[in-house]
Amino acid sequence: MPLVRISVLKGKRPAWRRELGDAVHEALVKTIAVPPQDRFQVLGEHEPGDLVYDPGYLGIARTNDIVIIQITLSVGRTLAQKRALYRRIADNLARVGLRREDVWINLVEVAKENWSFGLGEASYAEPEKVTA
Repeated sequence: MPLVRISVLKGKRPAWRRELGDAVHEALVKTIAVPPQDRFQVLGEHEPGDLVYDPGYLGIARTNDIVIIQITLSVGRTLAQKRALYRRIADNLARVGLRREDVWINLVEVAKENWSFGLGEASYAEPEKVTA
């Protein structure tokens, strides 16, 4: 059920962007039990003026290799699970050549009724009660 948005500056190889998506998905599967087939990702490239970040916020030195990852998912994960997810994503992305300092992650938690996977239906909502 997560929706993952991965943003990078223009000029990266398409295969490298796919590796980023694979690395994030593997972390979701292993740390918060997302089913392997539940993969919905938007991989976006941006012009330098369209991807704005502070290169030193919180004392972390970022470069133009920054990867901004926003994950929208249903509520219910513990702080320990979230920390494990952040670490696993950073570790996985380090394996594809990214500095851990350039991995920026934001989780957005939503109620289950906020998902529609098709057919115009609230996929995870309680069924509507029929009144006579």
